[in-house]
Amino acid sequence: MSTHDHKPAVLNFLGGAGTVTGSKFLIASAGRRILIDCGLFQGLKDLRLRNWDRFPTDPRGIDAVVLTHAHLDHSGYLPLLRRSGFRGPIFATQSTVDLCCILLPDSGRLQEEEARYANKAGYSRHFPAKPLYTEEDAFDCLNALRPMPFDTAFEIARSFSATFRPAGHILGSATVRIEVDGAAGTTVFSGDLGRRNHPLLKPPAKIGAASTVLIESTYGDRAHDDVKSIERFDEAILRTTARGGVTVIPSFAVDRTEIVLFHLRRLASSGRLPDTPIFVDSPMALAALRLYKTAISNCDSEVRPEVAGHPELIEPRGLIEVKTSEESIALNGRPGPMIIISASGMATGGRVLHHLAHRLNDERNTIMLVGYQAAGTRGRTLLEGAPNVKLLGRYVPVRAEIVDVPAFSVHADRHELIEWLRSVPAPPEMTFVVHGEVAAAESLRNEIAKQLRFGAAVPRQLEHVRIA
Repeated sequence: MSTHDHKPAVLNFLGGAGTVTGSKFLIASAGRRILIDCGLFQGLKDLRLRNWDRFPTDPRGIDAVVLTHAHLDHSGYLPLLRRSGFRGPIFATQSTVDLCCILLPDSGRLQEEEARYANKAGYSRHFPAKPLYTEEDAFDCLNALRPMPFDTAFEIARSFSATFRPAGHILGSATVRIEVDGAAGTTVFSGDLGRRNHPLLKPPAKIGAASTVLIESTYGDRAHDDVKSIERFDEAILRTTARGGVTVIPSFAVDRTEIVLFHLRRLASSGRLPDTPIFVDSPMALAALRLYKTAISNCDSEVRPEVAGHPELIEPRGLIEVKTSEESIALNGRPGPMIIISASGMATGGRVLHHLAHRLNDERNTIMLVGYQAAGTRGRTLLEGAPNVKLLGRYVPVRAEIVDVPAFSVHADRHELIEWLRSVPAPPEMTFVVHGEVAAAESLRNEIAKQLRFGAAVPRQLEHVRIA
C-alpha cells in the first residue's frame, strides 16, 4: 500500500484516563468514528459532575458503540448518549446485551428514586433534584443493542471491524480487537480483565497480534492474596454470626453477588456456618443471578468446566430473595444473626444505603467490602476508617466492624495483567494504561516498561494520539 493510500487512525481518551471509571475511547479514521465503551464516571464529586457536562464530541457523529461488558462504568452513559442524538448500533456479546437490559433500566430507575428521595428529604443542593437520565431513557437505548458472538470478526461500520474474545471478568465480558481497513495495525482494548482463578468463569483469552493495546489498571499496583482473603471472609462471617450480628455486604449486582454466594455455600457446606438467613436485597442482583444460573445450567462456553451444569454452587442454604421495597424495609427491624447482600458495591446508591444507615451504629455488626472501592465513594470512606459516614443526608457513626476482602474483586491484579500482556506474539508499538487511579496506572506502566520492555504511557483525559 502506498503512503498516499494509508488512512490514519486517531484514538481519543474521553474517559477512563487517570481514573478508574467512565471508560470511553473513540477511534476516528476514514471519516468514521467508533466509541469503545460508554461508561459513567463514579466516585469523587468532580468526576461525577463530568457526567453532566456536554459530551466531548457530537453524539450524532458517532457511527457505532462497541461494549466490552455491562458494568455501569463501561455502559452506564449509553442512555444519555442516545438521548443526546446518537442513533447508531451498540455491539456487545449476547450476555452483555442481556445484562444491559437489566442494569441500564435499573440505573435510570435508581436515579429517579434518589432524586425523589432527595427532594422529599430536602438534602439536595439543587431543587428540584433531577436524575441524570430516566428509566424510559434507558429502555429507549436498549433498542440499539446488537448481540455478536465471541471469536468472530464482524463489521461495525464502513472500514471498521471488531472481534470479541472472552475476558473472564463477568458473564459476557470481552476484550475487543478493532481493525480499520487501510490503516496499519490492530488495536486491542482489554475492557476489564478477570482473574485466572475466578470460581465460575474461564480466564481471559490471549491477546493475539496487536500494534496498540489499552489495558486496565484497577489493581495495577498490587497483588491479590487469595488464601488470606478467603480466610478473612470466613472468619468475619463466623465471628459476626457468633455474636448475633448482621453482616452487610455492599456488592456489585453482577458477578460479585454470585462469588459471595459461592463462598457462603462453601462455608455452609463445610459445617462451620450454622443455619443463617442470607438475604439478597437487590432486584438487579436477583435478575443477574438468574442469568448466571442459566449460563451455568446450559454449560455456557465462558463457564469453567468444573462448574458447568451445577447452578446449586451459587445457591447456599438459607438464601432468601428480597423482591419488594417493603420486604427490604422490613429487614431493618430484624435482629441478627443474618447476612444481607445488597447493591451497590461501593455504597454509592441503592438499597444498601438504608441497610448501612441502620447497621453501622452497632458494634455487633460487620460491613464487608468485597471489591475495589474507588476514591470518593462511601466504600472508600469506610475502608479508610472514617468515624462517621454521610448517608441519606445525615451523618451516621461507624461502630460496626469494617472488613476488607479485596481478592473477591473480579479484576486481574498486577501479575495477572502483566501475564496477559505477555501473551502478545510481538511487542505492540504502544501500550496505554487506562481505567485506574493515577498511582495504580503509573505503577503498572513502570512494571510494563521494566518487565516487558514495551513502550507504555498513561494518557490524560481528552488526550488524542495517532495509532496508525
